[in-house]
Amino acid sequence: MKRNLTSVDAGQPAAAPPSAEVAIRVKGTSFGYPNSPTILEGIDLTVHRGEILVLIGPSGCGKSTVLNLIAGIVRPTEGTIECFGKPVDKLNTKVAYMTQKDTLLPWRSALDNAALPLEVRGVPKRERYARARAALARVGVADAERRRPHQLSGGMRSRLSLACSLLSDADILLMDEPFAAIDALLRVRLQQLLLDVWADTHKTLVYVTHDLTEAIALATGWP
Repeated sequence: MKRNLTSVDAGQPAAAPPSAEVAIRVKGTSFGYPNSPTILEGIDLTVHRGEILVLIGPSGCGKSTVLNLIAGIVRPTEGTIECFGKPVDKLNTKVAYMTQKDTLLPWRSALDNAALPLEVRGVPKRERYARARAALARVGVADAERRRPHQLSGGMRSRLSLACSLLSDADILLMDEPFAAIDALLRVRLQQLLLDVWADTHKTLVYVTHDLTEAIALATGWP
């Protein structure tokens, strides 16, 4: 494991204690591209259902690669990765992945973007729009449901991306510095929003950051 990649385990608030069930197990895992230096070496991680795990380290140390491995986007060169006891040998449908750059569809409204995960799963139109509106209200962008992404501020886009992740119904949220480009005050508010959502849903959260203050805040539950 590279020495500059560190995990910070959560001191869990009483609202959402982790269960004994292992959600993610990374064992002896290494990764590198052909004819390139090894990016990760000998990674061991265990994340229980309902737990927050924060990975912190400088840019380029392999934090995002860990998320890509858990998501099944890339395969390890050595070792194993399991999700709820099953090997991750293809795209992992148990996770929702929120990246630093949002993946909102520019031609769809905020409401249509939020409803997309439900649409893909075949949820009836009336139900998916009702659930999408509820999610937009929860993250504080209900009044922007008709706007397209380019009409939203950076903070609103981040809130919308979080709503999309929640509507995926995934058991695990992977988050790769999703608030890095937002001003400090709004970042604190979004951290609190994320913790509130986590406490309500008891989802498993793996969060990547290079900000020590953010790592401590999320891992202890007190932004």
